[in-house]
Amino acid sequence: MIEIANLIKRYPTRGGDVTVLDEVNLTILPGERIGILGRNGAGKSTMIRLISGAERPSSGSIRRDMSVSWPLAFGGAFQGTLTGLDNLRFICRIHGVSTEDKIAPVQEFSELGRYLYEPVKSYSSGMRARLAFAISMVVEFDCFLIDEVVAVGDARFNEKCNVELFQKRRDRAMIIVSHSENYVREHCTRAAVLSKGKLQAFGNVEEALAVYAEQLK
Repeated sequence: MIEIANLIKRYPTRGGDVTVLDEVNLTILPGERIGILGRNGAGKSTMIRLISGAERPSSGSIRRDMSVSWPLAFGGAFQGTLTGLDNLRFICRIHGVSTEDKIAPVQEFSELGRYLYEPVKSYSSGMRARLAFAISMVVEFDCFLIDEVVAVGDARFNEKCNVELFQKRRDRAMIIVSHSENYVREHCTRAAVLSKGKLQAFGNVEEALAVYAEQLK
């Protein structure tokens, strides 16, 4: 279970502190797929970073009783001077899993070929995203964080990602932040709406979508 309690996140600006998340509360149970809907700038990505542990809240707490991924297809944590393979080894070491049985699956899934042995700083953004997604699939997590629609490469590669994530790992918890109503409807079991720092959770997806649609008018 992941329990978010009275979560507040503020950022300093020249005009004073700005509150992005204001006493957010949410519980995610094992196997649940929760969609977080909100306009651009509503704080969805901030919430994902806080849940992942990449940032700390200003106040409040996040209790994680299950392992949580980094945001899928996000390659910002890679060390650019290291090769893709060395980054894989480093990440596996952090998570306490063996590396050798992960190399072939990552190489096959990412389709990087010889570039797996080149420094990540030489990669295009798409190559970084493919490597990050591939590593996410071999370092198993109880809960996957998905920041916006997972779009990595061409349509064929996207379909491969969807099969790997939403079919083969359909028993995992997922937190999906998006402003795509169809994506949330297709992949989530319930949803919440983030607006003006406040999070309103609903028991089903359609209720959340109706409230979100009203906000867009």
